[in-house]
Amino acid sequence: TTSSKRCRPSRSRRMPTPEGVRLASVIVAEAIRRGIGIAVAESLTGGEIVSAFVSVPGASATVRGGVVAYDTRIKASVLGVDAELLARDGAVHPEVAAQMAAGVRRVLAVDGVEVELGIATTGVAGPTEQDGHPVGLVYVAVSDARGDEVREHRFVGERAQIRNAAVMAALELAAERLERR
Repeated sequence: TTSSKRCRPSRSRRMPTPEGVRLASVIVAEAIRRGIGIAVAESLTGGEIVSAFVSVPGASATVRGGVVAYDTRIKASVLGVDAELLARDGAVHPEVAAQMAAGVRRVLAVDGVEVELGIATTGVAGPTEQDGHPVGLVYVAVSDARGDEVREHRFVGERAQIRNAAVMAALELAAERLERR
């Protein structure tokens, strides 16, 4: 699915936002209740999703960790994203987001057991386009035993606003996925 919306003005450049921490709290509580782990692969959000999660007391019971794969090569070498896909389409692609979410579940496995929920972000925060993709194009993804789900967003705003919006979009998708689980 695709959404397009204008980003809210940012009161500061500090993240995570209160809204992000509030939603992360809901996700953490539900993941703990269900006994599932969370792993995050981030590109344009640069660790802010994990930051929102670890702002929640007790998050260590469910958050396994995160990988900031800002460099496209890390997406392939660490997360296992198809190098041919990256070479052909670049890092800003729905299948890249899906492979990042699935890959982080494997990378952060403990004793050979994959993490139950993977979350990923990739996109263009700006100020300029990347590989022909416009500023504000963001893909967020989740991955679990039922498969992968990706959403496309087209945010409008400054770099910090786009990054904040991407964090919220990823958290919202994760919360929805947990509700349907």
